[in-house]
Amino acid sequence: MRYELVIFDNDGVLVDSEPIANTILAGYLTELGHPTTYEESLRDYMGAAMHRVHDLVEERSGEKLPADFEATYYARTFAAFQEELVAVDGAEELLGKLVADGVDYCVASSGSHEKIRVGHRKTGLDQWFEEEWIFSSEDVGRGKPAPDLFLHAAERMGVAPERCVVIEDSPLGVEAARAAGMDVYGFTSMMPADRLTGVTGYFSDMSQLPELLA
Repeated sequence: MRYELVIFDNDGVLVDSEPIANTILAGYLTELGHPTTYEESLRDYMGAAMHRVHDLVEERSGEKLPADFEATYYARTFAAFQEELVAVDGAEELLGKLVADGVDYCVASSGSHEKIRVGHRKTGLDQWFEEEWIFSSEDVGRGKPAPDLFLHAAERMGVAPERCVVIEDSPLGVEAARAAGMDVYGFTSMMPADRLTGVTGYFSDMSQLPELLA
């Protein structure tokens, strides 16, 4: 493989959480008086850190979200995860192949550390990740589309950015990877390929990825 480190986004790439999380987010924002459809939630917030939700709501409405917004959102999301969350089809097999091939990998997610771990425990992906291989937007000052999170992950993993490849499914994540100077492959299971502009390549099934990275 021509890369020394594979950096995975988490939501929508490793765990199939985007439909669950965005349904809950859209419903909660609407409940709070900020009407949001599921499609609008995907468009505006998929791949973003929570501060983007706060920023866009205040920018559009002039109102701040309540102080307990994140606590309530995560409580609802984690409860739904326990009932519905599964790993992305083929994700575990891909991680197993990387281990067998001796390729280092990590996860760099806009989600909180708690959200990452809850999802991994529910889906069984926790067995594939050491604690020091998990990075969250909580670890840096700016979330995606800023490059900070991916650069932080590369530094902590001891690999130069140009030797890293990012696996993403959101426009914000692709923008962040490109800003970090990394190749990025776009997973098109949810997001149309024409929304993931600037990627190194596309794939729609995890089984296609090893050949692309070879």
